[in-house]
Parts: sequence; structure tokens; C-alpha cells
Amino acid sequence: MLTRRTFMEGPAIAAMGAEVRDGMTATVSKPALPDKTNFRVQEFETCLNAGRWHPLSNGARLAAERYHEYKQRGIWDRNGLRSASNPNLHGGSQNQSKQLFARLINASPDEIAFVQSTTAGENLIVRALGLPAGEVNIVTDGLHFEGSLYLYDALRRNGMDMRIVRPRQWRIEMEDLERAIDKKTRLVAVSLISYINGFQHDLKRVCDSAHARGAFVYADIVQAAGAVPLDVKASGVDFCATASYKWLMGDFGLGFLYVKQSVLEKLVRPAFSYRQLRRFSNHMFPYDEPAPSPVEWEQYQTAAGYFEQGTLANAVSETLAYSLEYIQTLGVENIQQYSQSLLERMRREIPKLGHELITPADARGPIVAFQLSDPAAVEAKLKKGNIDVTIADHRMRISPSIYNDQDDIDRLLRALAS
Repeated sequence: MLTRRTFMEGPAIAAMGAEVRDGMTATVSKPALPDKTNFRVQEFETCLNAGRWHPLSNGARLAAERYHEYKQRGIWDRNGLRSASNPNLHGGSQNQSKQLFARLINASPDEIAFVQSTTAGENLIVRALGLPAGEVNIVTDGLHFEGSLYLYDALRRNGMDMRIVRPRQWRIEMEDLERAIDKKTRLVAVSLISYINGFQHDLKRVCDSAHARGAFVYADIVQAAGAVPLDVKASGVDFCATASYKWLMGDFGLGFLYVKQSVLEKLVRPAFSYRQLRRFSNHMFPYDEPAPSPVEWEQYQTAAGYFEQGTLANAVSETLAYSLEYIQTLGVENIQQYSQSLLERMRREIPKLGHELITPADARGPIVAFQLSDPAAVEAKLKKGNIDVTIADHRMRISPSIYNDQDDIDRLLRALAS
């Protein structure tokens, strides 16, 4: 049994480092890959499905436990509750995780807003652009997320001009996308890496083409952030969003929305919340200063000032403060390179077992996918081998992570060949 004492004093804490840096989060020493000491998932299954949701690390779990212990006490400290003198208290993790995520994608923290999920971020952008609207159109593609296609097709049914570029040979051809974009296009919305098969857009080319016609670009980066290098400045993307429960190694209920600072003034504020306020004062009650208006307020002119709403998932923020530092200590380039060593072997070997590869050869994301003629039979084989992948719609999606090694791929190949 993993008790709290053995968890804090045993190998898990050694894997993440025992010191607390600036009282904010545990210092993360750089392990070799694969890093099996910081994850317990291999005790339960061969998990090759991090693209569905990433198993929680020992370090992230400890960060959440610290918050839960603090909240049990009912003590509130407005000055930020974790400090070098008292490292076990909560505080500052929201700012820290926002700063770390900004660094991860080469953005300013002022360009980052917390959102509930990737889908929440995309819906907010649609509203901020004043959509649906007449005389303009939206362009997306068939490898975008299904929830996003539902959003845009619902707008189409309400009279919006919406265009879906269909995939050819399991990829979106840039020429097809460019033909769909015209001077009336308001938004081009894509998944940087498709959840279906790992197809990866050339985001800079998408942005260059859209911007030349006066359109904005939104990218879903949930299957990219933390798994592949991202540079929002180099790509020129206007908006992107991600949840944290996949490759950022967080949990459900908290994600990030990036909004380019230069486009904020062109947007309609899509929602209102106290989190957007730089200053608020009442002028209605005893001892209030008199003023012409019963209330006065000033908004932040930042992404948070436009898009953040309500309370946040504090325990998830704690896991992110740990996980984002952990990811950057490992180096996203190293994570990607290690992942590709596993994926390349599956690209070579699984087609020999009769399953067609449907991930494009130039994709460098964390996903590889195959067409299945008999998904029920494959699913039964993998279940018998206690191997976790995603099987849906006659497709098998495999997404290993940094806790996997070639032994895991051996087990998968043996199970498929059985």
C-alpha cells in the first residue's frame, strides 16, 4: 500500500527532488527517459493511451495532496500561502502555471487566460469574434475535433456560411484549405495535431494564408502542447487553446487559452467575471466614498481580462505548477524525440500484422493510428494483454509517453500477433 508517509519519503519524492524552490514547487531533477520512477501506471496496465488522458505523476499527485491538506484546515492567507518558510501551504500556483505555460509556447503571461477546457476556449473565441454573423464565413477541416465540428455545423444550421475541407489520404492538403479561404473568411479553425490520426498542420503556412485574406486563425493544441515544440510567435497564430489532462500532465477542469495581444482590441468581450477586474469599489454602503455611480471598476486589458470566468480548479493548478516545470526540465524536444523512437517502430511493424497505417509520414506528434478491419477482435486481444489504447470507428490510436519503453511496444506487438 502507498501510504502518505511512504509516498513522501520513498522513491517518488527522490524522483522529483526533495527541495522546494522559492517555496513554490518541488525542484525537478532531470531524469533519463523513460522515466518510470515518477509514474505508477505500469503497476496497473500497459498504458499506450496518453492521448486520451495522461496518467498522473507522483510529483503532481503530491502537489495536489499539499493543497488538499491546506484546504482541510480552513485557513485562508490572501498573501499567497506557500512560501520558502512554509512550503506546504497553497498559493501562487495559478500565476506560476500560467507563466510556465506561456514560456512553453513562447507567449507573454498577459496573453494567457485560464479556461475550463479546450472546447470552452474555442467557444469563447467564436463569441469574441461576433459569430455567427452574416457576410462572413468560417473554414475548418474534417480532422478537427468532433466537438468543434459540432459547434461549426450548428452555426451552419443557423445560417452561417461554414466550410469543411475534407481529408484526402488521411491528411488535409494545404491547397484544399487555401481554396476554401477567401476575403469573407472570418475564422480558420484547425487542430494543430489531429486526435484522429496525428496529422499535423504546418501552422505557419495556415496562418500566412489566412492572414493574407484578412482571417483569424484558431488552433486546438491539446494533442501538441507538452508533446511537441510550440512557438506561437513564429507561427503567427491568433488564438489557441488546450486542456491540461493530456500532454501537460494535469487533470480535468483547467486549461489555457492563448490570445495574441495585438488582436484583443478587435474582439468583443464574450463574458464578464470578477477575474477580469483590476479594480472594483462600491459606493452604496456606510463608510463608502461617495461617487456618481453606485459601483466603479477597471478591467485588465489582457487575455485574462477578456476571457477568464469564475473560480479555478486549485488542485489542478497545483499539479500543473509541478508538471509544467517537470516537462520543461525534461525538454519538449527530448520528449518528442523519445516518443518518435517508440512511434517509428510501430509504424514499421504494425502494418506487417495487417493494419493499415493512417498517420502521415511527416507527422511528428505523439500519436500513431491504424485502420482496423475487425476492431472487436483487436480489442479483445489487447484486453487480454492488459494493454490500453483507443479503438473507435474502425481505427486504433496509440499514444505512448515518457513512462513507456520498447518492452511495452513488444507486449503490444505480441498481443496483436496472437
